[in-house]
Amino acid sequence: MTIERALRAMAGFMILLSIALTVWVDPRWVWLTAFVGLNLFQSAFTNACPAMTIFRKLGLRDCVPAPEGK
Repeated sequence: MTIERALRAMAGFMILLSIALTVWVDPRWVWLTAFVGLNLFQSAFTNACPAMTIFRKLGLRDCVPAPEGK
């Protein structure tokens, strides 16, 4: 598994979890959804995310870009 796939999997899980917590526990859990979305948005421009650092330390590999023209 690559860092990018792990990051998407973790973000998707966190969003689903926060929605469930918002519905069944307390509406203020929606702020977790907002935090995850904001973090994903900023990482699209900066390529920096705390989870990526953790995944690298766990030994996951970076995604190798596809060759030009593919």
